[in-house]
Amino acid sequence: MAYKTDIEIAQETKLRPINEVAASLGIPDEAVENYGRYKAKLDIRALKDLPEKGKLILVTAITPTPAGEGKTTTSVGLTDGLRKIGKNALVALREPSLGPVFGIKGGAAGGGYAQVVPMEDINLHFTGDFHAIGAANNLLAAMLDNHIQQGNSLGIDVKQITWKRAVDMNDRQLRHIVDGLGGKAQGVPREDGFEITVASEIMAVLCLASDLKDLKARCARIIVGYTYDGRPVTAHDLKAEGAMTALLKDAIKPNLVQTLEGTPAFVHGGPFANIAHGCNSVIATHTALKLADYVITEAGFAADLGAEKFLDIKCRMADLHPSAVVIVATVRALKYHGGVPKTELNSENLEALEKGLPNLLQHVSNIKDVFGLPCVVAINAFPTDTEAELQMVEKKCRELGVNVALSEVWAKGGEGGRVLAEEVVRLCEQPNDFRFSYPLDMSIEEKLETICRRIYHADGVILDANAGKQAAQLTELGFDKLPICMAKTQYSFSDNAALLGAPKGFSITVRNLKVSAGAGFIVALTGDIMTMPGLPKVPAAEKIDVDENGRISGLF
Repeated sequence: MAYKTDIEIAQETKLRPINEVAASLGIPDEAVENYGRYKAKLDIRALKDLPEKGKLILVTAITPTPAGEGKTTTSVGLTDGLRKIGKNALVALREPSLGPVFGIKGGAAGGGYAQVVPMEDINLHFTGDFHAIGAANNLLAAMLDNHIQQGNSLGIDVKQITWKRAVDMNDRQLRHIVDGLGGKAQGVPREDGFEITVASEIMAVLCLASDLKDLKARCARIIVGYTYDGRPVTAHDLKAEGAMTALLKDAIKPNLVQTLEGTPAFVHGGPFANIAHGCNSVIATHTALKLADYVITEAGFAADLGAEKFLDIKCRMADLHPSAVVIVATVRALKYHGGVPKTELNSENLEALEKGLPNLLQHVSNIKDVFGLPCVVAINAFPTDTEAELQMVEKKCRELGVNVALSEVWAKGGEGGRVLAEEVVRLCEQPNDFRFSYPLDMSIEEKLETICRRIYHADGVILDANAGKQAAQLTELGFDKLPICMAKTQYSFSDNAALLGAPKGFSITVRNLKVSAGAGFIVALTGDIMTMPGLPKVPAAEKIDVDENGRISGLF
C-alpha cells in the first residue's frame, strides 16, 4: 500500500486563518502579530494578567533508535485527541533545527495525520527565531574578539576563551578552526570553533527566560572566557547584553500555528536534549497554561535526557508542576533494543521484544519512582505490529502498574488518539508526588553521581583530570549550586551509543564541565558527545527541491 508523504498530507490540508485560531483561545487581536496568513507571534504582555488554569502533560520516549519513535507525532495527535473528547487542549512544541532537516531526515512537525502546519515553514526559516539567536551569539563573539584586538583592557586569556560561534547547520568542518589569520589588521590568531545554534547558550537563555527583562539579565551573565588570573569575563563586561537583547526582542515571543485539525499549537525554542536542556520555551509553556485546560509539551530524545532536564531544570526554574507523563514506544524500536537489525523489524519476534522491553520499563520506573509522576505508555502503532507483540508490552507494563494505550494518530489523527487522551485525563485527576532527582545543595560531583546512578543506572561517574579541575574551579567561583545539564549520547542510557537496552555494569565518564551562567546550569560533556553534528553520507538535503511555483518537495 502506498502512503502519502508528510509533506503531501500537509499541502493538501486547508488551514484556518491564524487570527481565527488565536480567537478560539480567547487571544485578543492586539496580541497577534501576523507572519503571513498562517503563522503569528504573540505579544504576551496582553495576556500577563490571566491566571494559569491548565494541567501540564509531558510527552517523552524510550531510547531512540533508527526505527523512530514518533514523540512529536504523538504529542500532536494526543492534543487533537483531547479536543475530540471535548477538552480545551493546546500543544507546546520545540522548533526544528535546520541541521537534522538537511542532515538525517527528520524534522519536528510530527508526521502522517498528526502534524503542525505549515510544516514547510516550521521546518525551514519559520519566523526567524533561530537566525536571531545565531546573530546574538555571533555578535557576542565579534565583540569579544574586537575587545582583544583593541587592546584587551580586561586581560582576557585567548587560551581560556569558552565562547564559540554558532550556525544552524550540521557542519563538522567548523568544529575546530583557527581564525584571525592574515596579519595584525585581521584580528588576533586563536583557536576557535562553532556550535550548532540549538546548542548555543543563548538558545537556552531564550527558552528559560521569563520575560524580556529576565532575558537581558541572563545575557549579561553569560561567561565568554577567563582572564589571565582566572576571573570570569561576562557579556556584561563587554557591554554586549543590550544589543544582544535587541536582536532577540521578537524571537522571545511565542509562535502560534495549528495542527492539521485546526488545534492551536505553540512552536517556540528548540535546544537538542543530548547537548542542551531540550525543551520549548518557558514563556510558551506558561502562556499555554493560561489559555488551555490541558497543555501537551515534549522534551527531546529519551526520558533519561529530555524528561530528566525538563523536570530537574525547566520545572525547577519555572515553577512548573506536571500532572502526568506519556512515554512513547514502538514495538519495532523495542525489538531493535532486543538485538534485531533494522532490516528485520517488520517480522514478529517475541523473544527479541522481551529482551528489549527493559529499556522501556527502566524509563517507566524512573518517571514513577524517581520523579513521583503518574505515566502511561503510548504504543505508536505500525501496521506490522502483531497482537501477540502488543499484548506482551501491555502485560509487562501492567506489572509495573502502568497502563498502555495504543496510539494510531499517525494514520488517524485525533481520532486515533482518543484512547490515549482519555487515559491522560484520568491520570491528571490523580494526586502525584512530583519531586526532583537531586537537591541543588549537593556538590557538583554529588549531583553528577546521583544523575548517573538514579537515572542512567550506572555504577557511578568518573571525572577525568580536566573535568576534576573544572569542578574545583566552578565550586570556587560559586557555581556549584546550579543544576546539571548532561550532554550525552541519546542512543543509550550509558555514554556508549552501542550499549542498547538497559545496560548494567558501566560508568559515565565526564570529560568537560562548563558553566552556562546565563542559562543557569552547568553543562557536563560525557563520552564523545559533540556540540556540532556532521552531515551523513547521503544528506536529506539531496532529496529536497522546489518547483517554479515555490512548491517544496522531498521534505519528509
